[in-house]
Amino acid sequence: MRTCTCLLLLSVLLIHSVFIQQSVAQEAKLPTQWTKEAMTSVVPFPEYPRPQLERKEWLCLNGTWDYMGGKQVASALHPVKPVTFNAQPEKIRVPYCPESVLSGIERKQEINMWYRRTFELPAAWKGKQVLMHFDAVDHDATLFVNGEKAGSHAGGYSSFQLNITPFLKAGTNTLVVAAHDANDGRTPSGKNGPRGDYTFTSGIWQSVWLEPVNAHYIKNIRLLPDLENSRLEVFVDAAPGQVTATATEGKKVVSATTGRAGTRLYIPIKEPNLWSPDAPFLYDLQITLADSKGHITDEISSYFGMRDIKLGKVDGVIRPLLNGQFVMQVGLLDQGYWPDGILTAPTEEALKYDIEFTKKAGFNLIRKHMKTEPKRFYYWADKVGLLVWQDMPAIWYQHEDTARNRSVFRKELHELIDDLYNAPSIITWVPFNENWGAFDVKEITDWVKQLDPSRLVNGNSGFNNNPDYQQPAGDPGNGDFVDTHIYVGPYGASKPDGKRAASLGEFGGVGLFVRGHMWPVENNAYAYEPTKDRLTDRYILLMDQVEQLMKYQGLSIAIYTQTTDVEHEVNGILTYDRAVEKMDIKRVRAVNEAVIKAAKDTGVFSGGSRSVSN
Repeated sequence: MRTCTCLLLLSVLLIHSVFIQQSVAQEAKLPTQWTKEAMTSVVPFPEYPRPQLERKEWLCLNGTWDYMGGKQVASALHPVKPVTFNAQPEKIRVPYCPESVLSGIERKQEINMWYRRTFELPAAWKGKQVLMHFDAVDHDATLFVNGEKAGSHAGGYSSFQLNITPFLKAGTNTLVVAAHDANDGRTPSGKNGPRGDYTFTSGIWQSVWLEPVNAHYIKNIRLLPDLENSRLEVFVDAAPGQVTATATEGKKVVSATTGRAGTRLYIPIKEPNLWSPDAPFLYDLQITLADSKGHITDEISSYFGMRDIKLGKVDGVIRPLLNGQFVMQVGLLDQGYWPDGILTAPTEEALKYDIEFTKKAGFNLIRKHMKTEPKRFYYWADKVGLLVWQDMPAIWYQHEDTARNRSVFRKELHELIDDLYNAPSIITWVPFNENWGAFDVKEITDWVKQLDPSRLVNGNSGFNNNPDYQQPAGDPGNGDFVDTHIYVGPYGASKPDGKRAASLGEFGGVGLFVRGHMWPVENNAYAYEPTKDRLTDRYILLMDQVEQLMKYQGLSIAIYTQTTDVEHEVNGILTYDRAVEKMDIKRVRAVNEAVIKAAKDTGVFSGGSRSVSN
């Protein structure tokens, strides 16, 4: 993947040097092996942020920005003009949230946040349209360019872009970003909301970058593998023009198609190499846009995986079928929190680490719990070969000001699905978890299925659990799963109901204290073991029981809690700093692989030969 071509002027380096000296005094309460690199990097996350719509030219704006924040500064909610910064403003490291030690300031609940930086427009971009990209800003963001308002966005988990060309000038340009996050539970906030479990976060928390394009350019693409017809459906959102889409395998052209932008195009893929956790094959994709005279006005590179996911019966039992085959989904609840970056991994290598560890431990599924990740996370899941269940971050006060709060939730859920639609690793959307913020669950489950009929939908994972301050929405009765959470479990898990597969959306949660590697609060878990060996033995027993439920009760998914410890929770397979493996990973891998293999031979329901029907 291409890396950022940032202009590292001497002045930037000097400012960064001063910032590093100021930041040295701040020490991470629980550092990771990547903390130092993140703290000293001039440009954090220099990798191209959007692997499925990639251009050659771009400019990364991660790094040191001027900053003003707190309840006492000017409101950052829908401002009409930028604030005036002090002569010697405070510095912050983007894209780490102000509450994190990696940001360089480590504040608590800023609410109003103002960011400023300058940049020089590259000479090669003369005559181009310039797009400014924000991969995530929590929650309401307003951008000013050279003092003029360029646009705004609401939503803490979805990316957005603004065309800032009309506001640019020759020489130095000044950007000011106002970010406001009330943290009042009336917008999706997941585990970092007022009723969540973990440190509150706000502001810019994913990459910020610029990109030059021509007047006619590709705004977005939508990719849908169609195994039944051996083809890839491609939709290119662009001004009227001629589109050419070419699928390649290495340097070999597999197939190509041409057609008009704004229409569905189909690339034949004969005898496709199917994508799966066992063989995560990815095709490369090149797309060009040409004007009426045949001049190419835009060119992007992408990739795709040929796979499908649907329900079907295996020996009379309804199961999720990946590429027409039942694959037992053995996964980890992955919350994606970090002791140094909180919602943001410290580096690209850190972001990859959790994925590679999950694969190494023999799991084939990640349930991304109550948050989204940068698009490069899903790129690595696609490339390494892990299935992903994607949760929608919870709203907390769904019964107050319902016209507004529920509309905000629906809007952001729609944006989340659109944002991540092309990732082959994502096979299931999860609108609600354990009734948190749940409303109109049956209707929303159907709505999500209509938005994306190519994936499965789990309307209310763990519908058997409920916070004591509200009435439970319960089992919606529709969607693709009957899903319960059982701690420690696994007995008591759901059974298939004839139209939905059975899922154990969470179980386990067994803790182990590891001195020197715990967050400095009172730590807890659902149950405990005293040693690594005992915890490993307990896990193997639980998975042996899962295998029994899979064979004789129709269970198809089991998701263990969890990948890492998270703040007060010590029930991870890894410590929170990712420094200690709390189980014997070779033994964990062996039992996981045994359960997944046993699923391939499941045929006890009919007592005869194994059959699959859709």
